Amino acid sequence: MIRESHRPRDNWQAQFEALGFNYHSIDGLYWDERYAYRFSSDQIDTLEQATIDLHQMALQAVDHVIRHERLAQFAIPQSFWPLVEQSWHDKEFSLYGRFDLSWDGTGHPKMLEYNADTPTGLVESSVAQWYWLQDVLPHADQFNSLHEKLVAQWKTYPAKGMLHFVCADGNEEDEGNLSYLRDTAIQAGCATKQCAIEDIGWDPSQAAFVDAMDVRIDNVFKLYPWEWLSRETFANHLLAKPMRIIEPAWKMILSNKAILPVMWELFPHHPNLLPAFFDAWRIQGDFVKKPLYSREGENISIYANGTVLHTPGQYGAEGFIYQAYAPQPKFDDGITPAFTSIGSWVIGDDAAGIGIREDESLITKNTSRFIPHYFE
Repeated sequence: MIRESHRPRDNWQAQFEALGFNYHSIDGLYWDERYAYRFSSDQIDTLEQATIDLHQMALQAVDHVIRHERLAQFAIPQSFWPLVEQSWHDKEFSLYGRFDLSWDGTGHPKMLEYNADTPTGLVESSVAQWYWLQDVLPHADQFNSLHEKLVAQWKTYPAKGMLHFVCADGNEEDEGNLSYLRDTAIQAGCATKQCAIEDIGWDPSQAAFVDAMDVRIDNVFKLYPWEWLSRETFANHLLAKPMRIIEPAWKMILSNKAILPVMWELFPHHPNLLPAFFDAWRIQGDFVKKPLYSREGENISIYANGTVLHTPGQYGAEGFIYQAYAPQPKFDDGITPAFTSIGSWVIGDDAAGIGIREDESLITKNTSRFIPHYFE
């Protein structure tokens, strides 16, 4: 795994905007093709196998949580427990997820967390870096089968009728990811409609959710986390299952940081896992304190090398878990030093590619830069 310097292409911004990647320069510098990461084919095989293994372990952990009635540890509202359990027993359709891994190309990739409900970064991981590869290194390869696997997974979606795509209004990144996912569904033959979640309401006369045009919603893909959805004023209407929801309710377990200590409990000392516990006293050495619910690197505390690194935010009221510290590799060319995190994608149950984020800090945030990759 080598970090290389590259000359940015002329007019790459116009290319990406034509592809719908309009937030390429959010916060000044997001997409960054001054660099690229080069892997060997053996390293890509290692990442792919680690992703498959971690996903299967995570699914076994979900089954364990439900069979042993441990939902209280996940701070899921108790009224939603039956919905979560039934969703799992019914094997409700799941589209995608993304592991965040710490790895420098040697040894075993380590799982930091699993973003299994509302992961973003798809446009840049799937489309943007593929176009970069074709222009810059057309004879190289890339761990990136995201687009074709998304289309194939949508073709297995069992429901008929309109599929609504919703996210919070005014978030350019979420809207871009949502539009891309909608496009993959259209390519799979689905009838779709996109709208803001603020435009959805409950119609008691139909006993159904409807959009702003009073169109009944029978199927919905929501780029809006379950922990928010389950606390909305209309949340009680979800309990009667008036519509199919993607991602399904069982993802409330998989996307929660509480899955980390459960996985360590079930698979202790697995080479791709870090020790993780619900109790701080059980952690030895340097560690990271993570809220059960957290997004974009908020409310993370790293206790390492005698210092504390903390990010502010709005999370933590539901509780925390404690995970052994695995520092992300640092690359320093003397110009732009960076700590690197690898996001490894799962579509359905298959590994489908990676996206790489850089930050000057050890904690990856929504402002962290996205760097393309290739392998030979």
